[in-house]
Amino acid sequence: MNPGQNLPTHRTTPDKEAIALLPPFERLGLDRITLVTTGTQASRAYEQLVVATAWGFDTESKPTFKVGEQSDGPHILQLSTPERAWVFQLHEPECRAVAADLLALKGIAKAGFGLGDDRKRIVHKLGVEPQGILELNTVFHQRGYRKDMGVKGAVAVLFNQRFMKSKKAATSNWANARLTESQLVYAANDAYAAIRVWQALGLA
Repeated sequence: MNPGQNLPTHRTTPDKEAIALLPPFERLGLDRITLVTTGTQASRAYEQLVVATAWGFDTESKPTFKVGEQSDGPHILQLSTPERAWVFQLHEPECRAVAADLLALKGIAKAGFGLGDDRKRIVHKLGVEPQGILELNTVFHQRGYRKDMGVKGAVAVLFNQRFMKSKKAATSNWANARLTESQLVYAANDAYAAIRVWQALGLA
């Protein structure tokens, strides 16, 4: 038997410089993003989402800048199928209730990156333990990638493309009553990229 024959292959992730040279990943436009702010809209989104076997999943919270300041997020929940994304604003009690019901559903995978914080905040704010959470970084580790894998690295590895993230949108105020178009596109595409990665990993 060859030495190391049964050891997992160690795979490398492209660095920032290499990723910067790749062609851009095609993101969802506003025509494929639904903003959900009311209970009625949330119920409609629920009906469309529950027919899927998996969603890309992420949340956004208003950033905190002061030492010791606690976020009361998440303020936004993003769920995406390979065709469309829904961005839930969690201000309205009825909207929060439907979002909680969706996250508590068993049998639907909720795939994303760096979901530890998201889970804790959801338990605190929505009062449910999310079911079917799939941390995609763990899947990459199991497949031999040593470095922690985020959405940019995953898109580069699987699609040989560059996933663009706006730092301005990332650090914007997600608690605002009106989200900007750039916030919507940013939030929706984090979830959309996650479901595309889930598909490409053959996890269906």
